[in-house]
Amino acid sequence: MPHAKKAMNGKPKKISHAMPDPSRIKRLAILTGGGDCPGLNAVIRGVVRAAVLRHGWEVLGIHDGYDGFLRADTCRKLTSKDVRGLQARGGTILGTSNRGNPLNYPIREGGKIVHRDVTNDIVKRIKELEIDVLIAVGGDGTMKITQALFEKGVPVIGIPKTIDNDLGVTDVTFGFNSAVNSATDALDKLHTTAESHHRILVLEVMGRDCGWIALEAGIAGGADVILIPEIPFDLGRICEHISQRKNSGSRFSIVIVAEGAMPADGKKIYEIEPGMDGRPGRLGGIGRWVAENIGLCTTLETRVAVLGHLQRGGTPTTYDRILATRFGVEAVNLIADGGFGKMVCLRGRRIASATIESAVKKLKRVDPKGQMVGTAESLGIELGR
Repeated sequence: MPHAKKAMNGKPKKISHAMPDPSRIKRLAILTGGGDCPGLNAVIRGVVRAAVLRHGWEVLGIHDGYDGFLRADTCRKLTSKDVRGLQARGGTILGTSNRGNPLNYPIREGGKIVHRDVTNDIVKRIKELEIDVLIAVGGDGTMKITQALFEKGVPVIGIPKTIDNDLGVTDVTFGFNSAVNSATDALDKLHTTAESHHRILVLEVMGRDCGWIALEAGIAGGADVILIPEIPFDLGRICEHISQRKNSGSRFSIVIVAEGAMPADGKKIYEIEPGMDGRPGRLGGIGRWVAENIGLCTTLETRVAVLGHLQRGGTPTTYDRILATRFGVEAVNLIADGGFGKMVCLRGRRIASATIESAVKKLKRVDPKGQMVGTAESLGIELGR
């Protein structure tokens, strides 16, 4: 199958891989990479049942994402019995990992940690296991690794998942709806205590680079202020908005802030700063910063709640169960059609596909001039700009 890659002069360079004949496929493998989210088990179930029942293919489950290929206990065989009832379970029965990137993998050499590209070791292990096609379920990071393996000749299929909903070419990723539901439920509960105590309550949610969770949960949950990474905020505008609410008789306010949001004259706040070796760091603390500064500015009592991993856990919503199941089934259909190097995606109400390469070109970020932001502002919600 031809594949284009840029050469040193910037022009597309054609390279070709011998992809398997779909009629000769016997064994698939599936892994779940990156952060966990509701719906992963549903997608595993969809893949296994479609592969076994419709095609008679064997399915191997790879443990702990791409880390599984770098250890002895690589995998387990999955049967229809193994995945019975999985659609209702959160997490992933295969385990996952978002710390060891095979393109820049930490290895101890001579008493110190160095980083190496170990994708050739993964390719070797895939061949040893006689895997005909690898299905990778993950977000932006997982898909970049999967694309690198495809360029080395591994037949791959991608399935998009992330609670951040930031993966390109698909309208929605599974896991997002469940995370928004959790954040909205938290806002509903915070409303009652904020109103009872006449407080400003700040809810910090996930969203490193994209503010979809904060924006949609904020609209659904009736937040008064929504702060997202795509719109650096003016603290003065936020304090003025909250003071105006108080003066008009609203003795409490609700603020929802994505972990990657930042003031217009500042920078993102980290619990663990990014490392010199390219390690991304761990965001955290913007909720407390916003709460403390609103309190200083308005002299109103403020409290902060950090939702954290509660957004990742729990039972998937009906929407995510169905979307994940459809993705899993269509990934198997894509294999049968020989669509290697592609990722299934949702476009409108239809499951389609696009190249993995196109999916990871850029993050799908909130458009500050888009309709969703316009909806929030039309409701009188302050976004700090």
